[in-house]
Amino acid sequence: MTRKISVGGKILTGAVALLGATLVLSACDKTQAVFPDKDKGDSAPRMSNEKRETIFGPEGLFGKSKPEGEGVGIGVNAFLWRASLDTVSFMPITTADAFGGTIITDWYQLPETPSERYKVNVFILDRTLRADGVKVSLFKQVRDGSGAWVDVRVDPKMVVDLENSILTRARQLRVVSSEPTQ
Repeated sequence: MTRKISVGGKILTGAVALLGATLVLSACDKTQAVFPDKDKGDSAPRMSNEKRETIFGPEGLFGKSKPEGEGVGIGVNAFLWRASLDTVSFMPITTADAFGGTIITDWYQLPETPSERYKVNVFILDRTLRADGVKVSLFKQVRDGSGAWVDVRVDPKMVVDLENSILTRARQLRVVSSEPTQ
């Protein structure tokens, strides 16, 4: 007798599950999918060129996406970017990311001092041409008595001179770009 109750319980559980699934699926019966009608000129919102209002306002969450007059397709100030590349162009560049504003060079030995080598990391921190918009990290190594490279402290004046060189070149590029063409 307990066996019949057990089988009946399974049947009852299955019937309840089937009834629940039927109710869920029947709730979807009255809905219709809405597709854009190309004949009427309708288009999906993601394809539209219309400006849409958002909860973040007309300028988005972080303000304007690009300041006026900035180059398209680059994430940092174009003058600082070009000046940084020009300034470290004599060194082998390992990584250059225009959107993140980073330039990383490989080690470089000056021909005059083969027992020293330098590595430079340039970080462009702003989309505007400002003195604090560029940061340089300079690394120096020298050979010890056994011929191995050893890290040594870099004179902070060298870092400042390199940053000033980049800023001077950026100002020159800005002046040249703003001159009228003849």
